[in-house]
This record gives sequence, C-alpha cells and structure tokens, in this order.
Amino acid sequence: MRTVFVNGNYVDENDAKISVFDRGFLFADGVYEVTSVLGGKLVDFEGHFARLRRSLGELEMGFDMSRDQLLDMHRELVSRNRLDEGLVYMQVTRGAADRDFAFPPEGTPNTVVGFTQSLNLLDSPKAKTGISVILADDLRWGRCDIKTVQLLYPSLVSMQARRQGEQGAWLVRDGFVTEGTANNAYIVTKEGTIVTRDLSPSILSGITRKAVLACADKLQMKVEERPFSVEEIANAKEAFTTASTIFVMPVIEVEGKKVGDGQPGPVARKLREIYIEESLKNAI
Repeated sequence: MRTVFVNGNYVDENDAKISVFDRGFLFADGVYEVTSVLGGKLVDFEGHFARLRRSLGELEMGFDMSRDQLLDMHRELVSRNRLDEGLVYMQVTRGAADRDFAFPPEGTPNTVVGFTQSLNLLDSPKAKTGISVILADDLRWGRCDIKTVQLLYPSLVSMQARRQGEQGAWLVRDGFVTEGTANNAYIVTKEGTIVTRDLSPSILSGITRKAVLACADKLQMKVEERPFSVEEIANAKEAFTTASTIFVMPVIEVEGKKVGDGQPGPVARKLREIYIEESLKNAI
C-alpha cells in the first residue's frame, strides 16, 4: 500500500479522505503538478513549483505552503514509498465549503493531496518503437495555460484513441495542432527544423518542453515556435511529443499515416538522450 499526503498528514492510501464539499470534487476548482523521479530524486522541481504558483495566481487561489514545505513533502513521499523511478502527483484545491459558484470566504483552507506512482521512465519500450496518435478537435476551455484538474475532454479523447488502437492524440484548432492531450507536440521539417507551437493560453507551458528546447539550443538545433498545420505533419521528417511522464517520445504515425519513414527519428532520439542526461545530473 502507498502512503499518500492529505492536508499535512501521511496516511495509508485506503485511509485517505477529503470532504464531499471539496471544490475540486464539485467544480474542478483546483490545480496540479506532476514531477518526475529518477534515482529517488526530483526532476525540475523548481520549474514545477514556479508553474504551480502561476496557476494558483491565475485562479486567484491562496496557498500557504512554501517552496521548502512542498519540497519536503515530495521527498517524504518518495522516501516513504521507496520510489526510485516514477512520479509525484500533487493537487491543490480551493478547499471545502457549502456548494456555491462564488468562492468560499477568504481563509478557507486549501485541500492539498500528494501521491506517488511507479513508472518505467528511462527504459520505456514505447520510446524505442515510437507511438501513433490520432487527431481530434480541440474543444477545451480557453485557458489551457493553467494546469487545472479540468481534464474530462482530454480523457474522452484519450479513450477514443485507445479504442482505435492508438497510443495518444493531438488536438487541432482551426487546422493547426495545439498540443497533445497531456503533452506538447512537435514536428521536424525536412530541413531539420524543430517546430512547436508558441506559448499562449491555447497550450500548457510544459516544464519538459522548456527543458527540451534548452537541450535543442545546446545541440545547436534550429527551433521555430509557431503553430504547425495538419498538412505540415504529412511532409515532416519526424515528430515527437514531450511531458514529465514520457520525457521525449517519438511519434511515428498520425491518423494512420507514417511520419517520415515511420521510425523514431534522430532528432527525437538525441533530445531524449540529452534530456535524460541533464535530468539525472540536475535532479534534487
């Protein structure tokens, strides 16, 4: 059994409880972060903490835990669950109050939850073979830059992909890819340029995205941050996607059509290699 964190206490997962009046449960009024763990250490914790603070600010949600308290909580969960490789999930909601669309009174305590999941991140079989994705209309709300727990539509699209025998989905708005259901999306042109959508309310500012683009810069790879169209995918040399739970994942097929030669490309493979090297070196 896992040990989980609930409002300052570490409890057995079967004993963890929150109120039925919690606004995360009633309104999806909450935000979350997922931090990778390699060798029992946290990958890019500072980036996740900064994004958490930004998401809370955008939702006008107060939060009393400091950076050091959150770091201690993450490390304690890793230790108690003897986690070597996987992730720490944490969620903050506006707390529990009688159901009302208006925010509860100032000072209402947040609900803070954390737990671990064991995952094979470094030696993922899919990273060797690549994945295939479908395309779906992007029908999410207009503030995708806030990492909220409103994930019903991505869940529906992910199930659609699974029923079609595919491993993921990229979302499309006005003929251009925004991002994946839980990741950022990229193509590599025939000239070798990496193209990924620029930051805006239409996409999440991925922590892994930022780190991978820094790796690309280090390798002197050309990057264009702009929307790319569905038509451009057909002419791309390769494609990939990034997230804390998959690092750099080659995409070899989109909507049943091969990308490039239908194999993980050299750009994705190299970026994954360098990203892992940097993550292992800098994890805390």
